[in-house]
Amino acid sequence: MRALGLDQYRFLGRSGLRVSPVALGTMTFGTEWGWGAAEQEARAQFDLYVDRGGNFIDTAVNYTGGSSEKLLGRFIKDKRERVVVATKCTMSREEGNPNAGGNHRLNIIRSVESSLRQLGTEWIDVLYLHSWDFTTGAEEVMRALDDLVRSGKVVYVGASNTPAWRVAQMQTLAELRGWSPFIALQVEYSLVERTVEQDLLPMADANGLGVVAWSPLGGGLLSGKYSRADLTGAKESATVTGSRREVIEAMGGLTERTLDIADTVRDIAREHDASPSQVALAWLLSRPVPAIPILGARTLDQLKSNLGALDIALSDDQLRRLDDASAVAPTFPHRFINGPMVQQLIFGGAKVTGRHAR
Repeated sequence: MRALGLDQYRFLGRSGLRVSPVALGTMTFGTEWGWGAAEQEARAQFDLYVDRGGNFIDTAVNYTGGSSEKLLGRFIKDKRERVVVATKCTMSREEGNPNAGGNHRLNIIRSVESSLRQLGTEWIDVLYLHSWDFTTGAEEVMRALDDLVRSGKVVYVGASNTPAWRVAQMQTLAELRGWSPFIALQVEYSLVERTVEQDLLPMADANGLGVVAWSPLGGGLLSGKYSRADLTGAKESATVTGSRREVIEAMGGLTERTLDIADTVRDIAREHDASPSQVALAWLLSRPVPAIPILGARTLDQLKSNLGALDIALSDDQLRRLDDASAVAPTFPHRFINGPMVQQLIFGGAKVTGRHAR
């Protein structure tokens, strides 16, 4: 893998939109959740990213209670045409209000209006569904998104944290109705979360969606700062406030398995005289289905260090070691179809090569 630069842009999915190979995450912009960056530190991160040619910035209407979008709005004021701003709807904007969250038409529209105010902009470049809500019908969702695109308030749409079959259903519906299709799929993807490789990533590849990876460092697990001593006293929680460790614990990420993977990352980092975070990000940038990692940092130094992943070329042996350490068991029907007996039944013992049909 040759070295990349933030100004080596790529197309996002099948669209003509050009974005950097790494996105700047702004969930850490604002201190309301207890572990973010204050305005001056957040501004320094934004300036570093943009000055190096970065143009793809990720936020959401609810991040740090709206402060993320408000800070970002101030930062992009004189650079609006240079940056691609991606934000998200779905998550609740008002405690106790049943219509202030979800993917129904009312909330999608009100969420976009809130984001436009907070960002101080007239349009959103990419709007994601932040999560499938398991209540709203696909037709209502896609019609609402298409109306926003036709109004000029949104340019492109995407999906995040949604089952593969639902994304495929909505994409097919959009194509049949002539509505705006998804151009991007945002998923959790890292060495400690590879289950997306079984259905979500192939679905995205087949349907023309660019893959954007959130939590590419496993919430910090792959940075090397946690040890088995941190397994003691792990607890479950429904809140996003508090320390980063508490957030990781609440999501069930701190386990013996993930720490074993982090050990392998740390070993390879020593071979490169690099940080574990750089190695974990370099692995993600090398995947067969290209993924754009979202880098979120609390400090400027962390962001500088993580951007160093663009300069790291992992050897075939190092990639194999990382793949082996992080491999996940196939689920049904992949486990069944790819077994030797079923393969024999399908192909009758004949050798067939070439890419599978999409």
